[in-house]
Amino acid sequence: MTDVILQDLKDGLLTITMNRPERKNAMSPEFTFGLLQAAQRAWDDQDVRAVLLKGAGGTFCVGGDVRGFADPNRKPPSFEERQVSLRSRMEASRLLHEMNKPVVAAVEGAAAGAGLSLALACDLRVVGENAKITTAFAKVGLSGDYGGTYYLTKMLGSAKARELYLLSPILSGKEAHAAGMMTRVVPDADVVKVATELATQLAQGPSITLGYIKKNINNAEKLSLEACFDGEAFHHSRCGETADHKEASTAFVQKRKPVFVGR
Repeated sequence: MTDVILQDLKDGLLTITMNRPERKNAMSPEFTFGLLQAAQRAWDDQDVRAVLLKGAGGTFCVGGDVRGFADPNRKPPSFEERQVSLRSRMEASRLLHEMNKPVVAAVEGAAAGAGLSLALACDLRVVGENAKITTAFAKVGLSGDYGGTYYLTKMLGSAKARELYLLSPILSGKEAHAAGMMTRVVPDADVVKVATELATQLAQGPSITLGYIKKNINNAEKLSLEACFDGEAFHHSRCGETADHKEASTAFVQKRKPVFVGR
């Protein structure tokens, strides 16, 4: 556990808060290690039914700590050390994307570089109207990490991903939503409130089913049509055996709202 990444589990919702507000939640080594721990906990802990990822101090995350990169007293690692360390810490982004639990990002203030990549790894993104959204990497002489090129290409197609990475424009939250990068755009002051409500709704949903829905969509990103059909048949049949499916069917007949228990 680290105080630059906070974790709070309540009623099935794990809130992960990136907590370096004095640096707009720039990603230090301690930060990236703590985020990886939190993402792994979210994956493993059966009490976690949904995840909310947010930043402290009104900013989501501005990506890597560029000021730290430029520190003349910093001893740079070797290429091999850098590559191995970065790849291991990037697992946080993959875990958020592939875990069988829905993940919501509350994108306040700014999401840049690897911070944007983390937001894109999530299933749903609530963004403030005036938030600043940018890939940023080209402007600091870097090619990009934490899966941003993968997520943007899958979401928007390669032509738009090339534009956003090569030219690195700064989009407002409204513009990012219009481009298809964000799920909902709301007034800046309402981002955390709306994202929390959305994540809480998911945490109270049919957890096994939501996990398999997410698995189906992740399969569609990389598998053949036949393999996706095989997966859908297995997942759909499994969901039909859950207590939540039986509760939903009964509630439908009784014309009431179902109460899901996550199994």
